[in-house]
Amino acid sequence: MRDVAVIAFAQTPLQPAWNEGNDIEILIEPIRGALAQAGLKRSDIQFTTGGSNDFLVGQAFSFVRALDVVGVHPYKEDSHVEMDAAWALYEAWVRLQLGDIDTALVWALGKTSLGNMDELMTLSVDPYYLAPLRPDPASLAALQARALLDAGLGTERDWAEIAAARQASALHNPDVVWTQVKSADDILQEPYTATPLRPSLTPRLCDGAACVVLAADATARRQAQRPAWIRGIDHRTDAHALGVRNLTDCPSARLAGQRAGLGAGAVDVAELHAAFAHEETVLRRALGLGDRVVVNPSGGPLTANAVMASGLVRIGEAARAIWRGQAKRALAHATHGPCLQSNLVCMLEADA
Repeated sequence: MRDVAVIAFAQTPLQPAWNEGNDIEILIEPIRGALAQAGLKRSDIQFTTGGSNDFLVGQAFSFVRALDVVGVHPYKEDSHVEMDAAWALYEAWVRLQLGDIDTALVWALGKTSLGNMDELMTLSVDPYYLAPLRPDPASLAALQARALLDAGLGTERDWAEIAAARQASALHNPDVVWTQVKSADDILQEPYTATPLRPSLTPRLCDGAACVVLAADATARRQAQRPAWIRGIDHRTDAHALGVRNLTDCPSARLAGQRAGLGAGAVDVAELHAAFAHEETVLRRALGLGDRVVVNPSGGPLTANAVMASGLVRIGEAARAIWRGQAKRALAHATHGPCLQSNLVCMLEADA
């Protein structure tokens, strides 16, 4: 296996306001920023791939327009996944393993303000039995939270404390526009949106884009002072139908973590794609993360959720923890689908 590292990461400032640029214009600055950080030109990139959702944009094959931003000259191979861009990064990692290229650029686009997200996300659930009921994401998440409560695996105060901690962390993240931090007691006074969930326990939707640059072997060492090496990456999925799943557990995340090498050593930082506060409870148990692991120091998707980009952002934020010397070994997690249906785990390490 070739050694592959994250050598650059950039994203747009995340805030719940309309981004003036169109869905492609907001990609420009993250791509420019990541390339500059990596010390590369567009012509140095040998493979490009990205993740987005045509339903968000409202136009079939909208991702093709991204080629105007990532660059198509000289000719390079390009791909796309219709899901969170963390899975595009997995594709890029596999492509780099073939050995005929040394660099790859992965972009993510999540412009949520173009449509009603409650309606749009319904289109991704089981089309035969669940979609006709038109469940919104918060209602489905509330079913999972209720299952945890009934099983004695979490309390509303637990989740309020998680939300308060993530809000406090977001204050220190320059890429997240966040000004107010509530206490757990304040959060418990909020009205329910879908029992037992309250507004602070649900994700704050944002328009956003992100870009990660990968490089292999000597190229990674030459272009980055402190590469964040991908020591393992794997993704798994649970059943599509919620009625056949145990919503208090996440076997696919556990298996992905095992196959990515999670048990090979201690983890310092974990960036979890927990858009709802109770999902952090599920993922901590599934991945076996103890109290010493710093979870979502970036604030996580609970404070800034650019749908289709948040998973890739978790990988970028985990890499940053390594670049800053905050972690020698970091876990990045991404999820896609209702109630943590599909899960990806990426293990990043600093040089020994």
